[in-house]
Order: sequence, then C-alpha cells, then structure tokens
Amino acid sequence: MSAKILHISDLHFGPPFVPAVGEALLQSIAALAPDAIVVSGDLTQRAKRDQFEQARAYFDRLSDYPMLIIPGNHDVALWRIFERLFKPHELYCEIISPDLNPVLEVGNAVLVGLDSTAPRRSISNGRLDRQQLRHSEEIFAGVPEDKVRIVVAHHQFAPGHDRVLDVSMPGARRAIDCFVEQKVEMILGGHLHRSYIGSSLDFFPGHHRDRGVIIVQCGTTTSSRGKGRERNENTFNLIETGAQTLTVTHYLYYEEVGEFAPLSKHKFPRPGRALEIAGFGSRPSPP
Repeated sequence: MSAKILHISDLHFGPPFVPAVGEALLQSIAALAPDAIVVSGDLTQRAKRDQFEQARAYFDRLSDYPMLIIPGNHDVALWRIFERLFKPHELYCEIISPDLNPVLEVGNAVLVGLDSTAPRRSISNGRLDRQQLRHSEEIFAGVPEDKVRIVVAHHQFAPGHDRVLDVSMPGARRAIDCFVEQKVEMILGGHLHRSYIGSSLDFFPGHHRDRGVIIVQCGTTTSSRGKGRERNENTFNLIETGAQTLTVTHYLYYEEVGEFAPLSKHKFPRPGRALEIAGFGSRPSPP
C-alpha cells in the first residue's frame, strides 16, 4: 500500500492571492488525483474573516479529498493586538477547523500536523513546545513500524539555503532530535515562500548520522509573494510514499501556458532499504 499526497502552502487568500493560479491548482489536483492534500499554513494574508471564508470556499471545492490543514503566522492577527494575545485562532477555528494539531492516516502514511504559530512569543519565526513534541511521540508510538511517519509544520526547521536571510525556528535542533527518535521520515513545511528538498543532516548532524529526516519546504502555491529564486513563482509538491522509497515531485506554475508542470523529481530510500534498492539485498549476517 502506498499514498499520494499533494502538498501546498502559503495560499494567502486576500490581496496577494492569484485567482488564475488557484484555478490551475484545482485542475492539477483533478489530474493528479491525490489520496490526500496537505496545506502547511498561511491560508490568509491578514487573518480577516472574509479571507478565511474565501479559503473555506476554496477547500469546499476539494471536499472529495481528505485534507490536513494547519495554520501559519499569517492566520493570526498581527495588528489586532487584543485578538492576537487572547484569542489568536478564533477565526481559524470557527471557519477552517477547531483542531490545530490534526492527525491524518492515508495509505501507508501517518501525518501529524503541529501548529507552530506562537502569537505571544514569536509572530514570525514560530515555536513548537514540549507538549506538542510529546503529542507527536504519543501518536507515532502507536504506529506500526512499516508506516511512513510525516510531520507537518508551517515554520522551517532548517535555516535558509540561499542568499535570502532566514533562520531556523527556535528550538529546531531539539525538535529534529525528537523526530529522529520518533522515526519520523519526512517533514513538510512552508513559510519561506521558496522551496527546498533535502535532509536535516545537511544542517544538524544529530545523534544518528544514518537517520536524518527528509525536509520538504513548499513555496507559495497561489500568491504573488514568492521570494529568492522563486520570486513571482508558484509551486507545490507531490509526495509518493512507497514501501521502499519516498518520492517528491516538485511542480512549478508556467504562466505562459497557465498550468503547473513537474520541474524536478527527488527519490529517497526509506530507512534500511538502501541496499535492497541498489540490488544488494539485505546485509549478510556476521559470522
């Protein structure tokens, strides 16, 4: 059993949202027929009621697909200080979902969404607290060994990988170490408005050099706020979870034809499967 998961992020309903790109995304979803859709935060531009309602209407057009949705920092009021401090997720919970840390099982994958917004401490860079890490630990403790374990969070666990200045989420190293111990294989995120597909071992050696976590950052899928090499670009990712490999296909929107199309493909062996994939079978038993 496998799963095909479409990963979108940073939709930014409101002034930056590009309707033509939003329609092209719906066409791509229909053509790709994923088993589930992940939205890794920033549904709105300024956390206004009408923007959440626009996002809700858009998601209703995707009601045939199981969805895991989490908030981003833009889904919390910035300048409405009382609301940000005392009821930061009120509109999100009312219109989108009351569950800020959702769990979704699809095919051979279990996804745990973690709300990394921190309205009272860090409106931009986000946080994950120890209770959330215990939550993911408890969920994954009941997951069979052969299942693919995926974490979804809005903010980045790895520092910026290009000339645009970014820093990791505070506490990212601690979280990565916890996810490695929990045998998480992949993290899906957004926030940076440009894509990155690689491994936590590129940044944090950690306690297990053979057990890094695949990091998949999505750019902005439907807004005009792309950054770095994805300035004015729109992207999404398609993740396929096989028994032996995890495959990420990166899609880019081509304005001249009004469609998304594949730009690159990345295949990763699942833990313990590298030799089998290479044709060597399992390691021989020691004499």
